[in-house]
Amino acid sequence: MPQLTLRELGEIMLEFQDLGSAGLLDADLDAVFEDLDCDSLLLLQTTGRIQREYGVVLDRDSIAAADTPRALLDLVNNALAEVAA
Repeated sequence: MPQLTLRELGEIMLEFQDLGSAGLLDADLDAVFEDLDCDSLLLLQTTGRIQREYGVVLDRDSIAAADTPRALLDLVNNALAEVAA
């Protein structure tokens, strides 16, 4: 079953906004997106790309509630698990 990793999430986000040369780090997993200078447009672009590339549908309310990279990864990977089942 495919899973989205933190590294892959960071690479997708880098396409839309400069997060610095390191992208997302393990230390960023529980940081609120706002503290990482990630705005709602970046998250909309990122989740749109994830939905297209990974073939999942993410609920808008769930996306809005996913305020950290860990929460977004959990949301995406749970959706991927449902698609694979």
